[in-house]
Amino acid sequence: MPVNKKMFISLLVVLGLAAVPVVQAQPQKPYRIGVIHEGGSYNSTVAGLTDGLRGLGLEPGKDVLLEIRDVQGNRAAVGDAAGGLERTKVDLLCTISTSVTIAAMGATKEVPIIFDIGTDAVADGLVESPARPGGRLTGVQSLSADLIAKRLEILKEILPNLRRVVVFYDPNYAAGIQSIKLARDAARKLKIEIAERTVASVGEFKQAFTALAPKDADAFFTMSDAMVLSQSRFIIDSARAKKLPTMFSDPGLVTQGALVGFGVSRYEQGRLMAKYVQRVLTGARPKDLPVETFSRYELGVNLQTARALGITIPQSVLFRADKVIE
Repeated sequence: MPVNKKMFISLLVVLGLAAVPVVQAQPQKPYRIGVIHEGGSYNSTVAGLTDGLRGLGLEPGKDVLLEIRDVQGNRAAVGDAAGGLERTKVDLLCTISTSVTIAAMGATKEVPIIFDIGTDAVADGLVESPARPGGRLTGVQSLSADLIAKRLEILKEILPNLRRVVVFYDPNYAAGIQSIKLARDAARKLKIEIAERTVASVGEFKQAFTALAPKDADAFFTMSDAMVLSQSRFIIDSARAKKLPTMFSDPGLVTQGALVGFGVSRYEQGRLMAKYVQRVLTGARPKDLPVETFSRYELGVNLQTARALGITIPQSVLFRADKVIE
């Protein structure tokens, strides 16, 4: 074949390739994750979830879009939030606290749910068993009610003259009812009186807490009630004004001014949730992912708050503390 003919054919091939449109890979749309919680200390769980996703290569705002619904202690709003998120086709829901999870499960039909709860997922009817959840829900549980007696012991160690603690809980909330029974038994052994205040809404709670007088209690003691815990900032600020010591189930709250906290780190629970989210987004089914029981407990103490209250924290407590705010 003459050289010029070869060149002509090569030119036709080049021109033909140039005429073929270039197909570019379309970037995958970011995953959409609905996050529902009651506010307050549960914001720490959201922070842990966000950091956990980032650590797994899912950058919030780029690879995943977190559509956060903070109902600020209004449990009646959870169903609407969950149903609305499912209708907009989020890839999955993250629910923080038992009451939020139960409400979200009842308000949705198909969307996968990753939960972070402080109670027994089987007892609450969320899964069939920890090893085989069997449905569209799985996640992290911590049996926080089991720590009530230990919290009272720590508080008594800090306040040897402790005689009466005030607790707030919603009588319509199963976890609150369970925890108050445990608190009564533990308090009886320690010769501590429980001043019970039942509240069914954030408004009722704030009104009842504001009305507390010095004679009503020697300290505030937390129950397993997400609605009350959603108001942790209000509790800490109001208790400071009343010179009332506070014991919380979230050790991280000592950074905000709580006197003492003993329990699981909500931030670390959020980081653990992220692993479940990543696995479901990449094809795993919730029913095949065993529920993990988070049992790493931390003790936090705020010495600044103690000094303001005229309290000396015993060395025996400080030696055991994982977090001390100087």
